[in-house]
Amino acid sequence: METQAPTAQFTVIPNRRPATDEERWIAMEDPVFGKVFTDHMARATWREEDGWADRRIVPLAPIPMHPGAAVLHYAQQAFEGLKAYRWEDGSIRLFRPEANAARLASSCRRMALPEVSEEDFLAAVEALVEADQNWVAGAEGASLYLRPLVIATEASLLVQPAAEVDFIVTASPVGDYLSNGDVGVSIWVSRGYHRANAGGTGDTKTAGNYAASMLPQKEAKEHGCGQVLFLDAREDTYVEELGGMNLVAVRADGSILTPRLSGTILPGVTRDSILTLLRDEGRTVEERDIALTELVEGIESGDIAELFAVGTAAVVTPIARLVSDDLDVSLPERSEEDGPSVATAMRALLTDIQYGRAEDRHGWTREVVPAPEG
Repeated sequence: METQAPTAQFTVIPNRRPATDEERWIAMEDPVFGKVFTDHMARATWREEDGWADRRIVPLAPIPMHPGAAVLHYAQQAFEGLKAYRWEDGSIRLFRPEANAARLASSCRRMALPEVSEEDFLAAVEALVEADQNWVAGAEGASLYLRPLVIATEASLLVQPAAEVDFIVTASPVGDYLSNGDVGVSIWVSRGYHRANAGGTGDTKTAGNYAASMLPQKEAKEHGCGQVLFLDAREDTYVEELGGMNLVAVRADGSILTPRLSGTILPGVTRDSILTLLRDEGRTVEERDIALTELVEGIESGDIAELFAVGTAAVVTPIARLVSDDLDVSLPERSEEDGPSVATAMRALLTDIQYGRAEDRHGWTREVVPAPEG
């Protein structure tokens, strides 16, 4: 049986008052991450008796919600983050959206929410990008950040899975999240606060994980650090991940060490992409539990040459220093003679694939808007 093209499933209701060219240009000139939004959003609704329906692209607007909506009381929700990129030929492409669709489905299962199928996920993000393609800049480092969101909207204070759910996708033009190149950030190692517990939602992209990281993040800022690194909740011994990024270490011999996906760590799409590219280079990549003491001793001895964090927003963030109440250790500074760091090289390689400047050997990019003819 023939099926509809994915984008045909979402009916487009145009915004009658879209941003003018001047307004859009000003908004996109130097956007603060997640503060600027495009003219439209994708929406679909789910009801227990009917399933998913009302798939549409509508003007961006506030969401009417009953104060008793389950998401407001019990945080029953899941979300994703991915980007669309404008290539030099004018086409617009998504990067590994199928992986984000699979992760959202997994998050929904854990949060007792109805799953969004891959077909609906791709249809929503593609239709939104197509509708707001003028918001996808072609400048260096610019992209369109997409935020799919599933929330329990049923008005009920019963502690049970909601019978009414909304699927929403918004889009935000973003610039180069990390503009300081190889300049690393200082990381606060949290003691006593934990992001996730075994059997909890650590491998799920859901709001509660990020809410739990905000107080430690505030603590990190008070100590002059840009991010917080969490240890495992069981023993307070093993490094896990940053508030919203995965951790990667580079040994002096060029091999790679990273915390294994234990169920308390989010399986990052960027993490998987970077590890794949590192293996493509012939590097040994070891995924296992890593004690904080091993990491610190490795830095002090020179066995650990680099640390960096990876995630959708910043892609790759070099780490210069680990700080806590009982430690303060810095990674070695690099000179021009050392050449580019592994972090810099991986960031360049991955972004070159995302922007079409390098061969996409793994088939990670997906065209949404073709290049203009002629």
